[in-house]
Amino acid sequence: MTDSSTPAASQTAPEGTTSPDDQDLSQRVNTRSRRPQSKAFREFVASGWDHRPAADVTPLESAAWTPARRAALSAQFPGERLVVPAGTYKQRSNDTDYRFRAHSAFVHLTGLDQDQEPDSVLVLEPVPDSTEHEATFYFRPRAGSDTEEFFSDSTYGEYWVGPRAELETMETLIGVRCENIAVAADAITKDLGSTSVRLLRGVDLALEAQVDTARTQVQADLDASHAGDDEMAQFLSELRLVKDDHEIAQMRRAVEITRAGFDNVVAALPKALTHHRGERVVETAFELAARTEGYGLGYDTIAASGNHACTLHWIKNDGVVREGDLILVDAGAEADSLYTADITRTLPVSGTFTEIQAKIYDAVLEASDAAFAKAASHVDGPVRFGEIHDAAMEVIARHLEEWGLLPVSAAQSLSPEGQQHRRWMVHGTSHHLGLDVHDCAQARAEMYLDGLVEPGMVFTIEPGLYFKDEDLLLPEEFRGIGVRIEDDVLVTDTGVENLSADFPRTRAEVEAWVQQGR
Repeated sequence: MTDSSTPAASQTAPEGTTSPDDQDLSQRVNTRSRRPQSKAFREFVASGWDHRPAADVTPLESAAWTPARRAALSAQFPGERLVVPAGTYKQRSNDTDYRFRAHSAFVHLTGLDQDQEPDSVLVLEPVPDSTEHEATFYFRPRAGSDTEEFFSDSTYGEYWVGPRAELETMETLIGVRCENIAVAADAITKDLGSTSVRLLRGVDLALEAQVDTARTQVQADLDASHAGDDEMAQFLSELRLVKDDHEIAQMRRAVEITRAGFDNVVAALPKALTHHRGERVVETAFELAARTEGYGLGYDTIAASGNHACTLHWIKNDGVVREGDLILVDAGAEADSLYTADITRTLPVSGTFTEIQAKIYDAVLEASDAAFAKAASHVDGPVRFGEIHDAAMEVIARHLEEWGLLPVSAAQSLSPEGQQHRRWMVHGTSHHLGLDVHDCAQARAEMYLDGLVEPGMVFTIEPGLYFKDEDLLLPEEFRGIGVRIEDDVLVTDTGVENLSADFPRTRAEVEAWVQQGR
């Protein structure tokens, strides 16, 4: 990797400069090479660059949809300043950062995607004598080649990371008035004695500290202010419970990329069988499609073979893949728009399920079908989100009773006082899906688990059974088998649509899929 400190020069410290041994520790990152400081260099590096702004800029497709989202936020909190930061780079190690990914609420309100605009912030300023707001986007615009930033700043400098948009270009792209981030702090903290501010917290800690300092200076009640911040975060989460047409199209794209990734997985199974880290072969096969066709992964891929499939969030993916095993692959591609899919398929590595594997797989598939049917029944009367899980659990408990695994009847286990069946499926059957793999996570229970299923919602249906090899309450034949089937579901006016219907799902379809790959 290119040394990100500065352009290389002679390592002999010139007379009058600070020796590396005398530098503060925080500055020693720059001791591996030294920035040229001569006047000649500065004049020469600033000259001869084509710095024309981008031509023929067209608005982002998302720009047609974000005004309605911002209007909903504005209507919820009239007369208050609303501050939604993008977030900052997160350190991976030493001076190496993770690839930037903005906070989902920021993406939802601005339409910016991929790795755009770290350290920026969207501000909705209340319009005097009105219940409306004016939106301003504060970001770091493109710096000229005559600036120090251009050639020396490895985080933002164009020489290092490429050009950014000018203010006018960004305004065209997102349809929001833009200002330089340098003036954002003053705009956000002004008049706090007379203007209430709500801030999306936990996203930009430096901005958060500035706002809290300004609140303290006007003797604001910080506990009350933070409660107001939390209320806005909750609303921003609930705002994404029902997707608009643009979001649904992006979800379809994410599922499409995910299908390509799973096809790569199936094709890679023969190689995985011969590798000492076969699970990682599978993981890499999926990521090839996710990264080349989209922005990347919506979450860390689970590639869990054999008993590893019984560890719900197995992401080490360092195990072997053996003939006769099942491999559970839970993976989702994140489209360039940052909307993600979330699909799980459990594959027989040898191309055919054994008798006991088939029995368990079919039980999970039946539970999935029951959950689909419950979700679709919203057209006949109200259905609460939590009832989808209940429908799947009725099937799971019945099969566990039939197999003699429950210490009580299925009916007793399904009661609130029982729940013994959950030993073998401790997770929920569904979660909302969108910009986050577990979308809308700050929503209230009455809006989420107890909320009504509505057209435009997108969520998963993912029952499973996990029979750990270490579980001494199981007959030997069940041990070491984990099965999950997960699909992405769109609620419609006429029922539900399985967005992942193109994926093989029945036992016969899955066997044919794997056999073709072999």
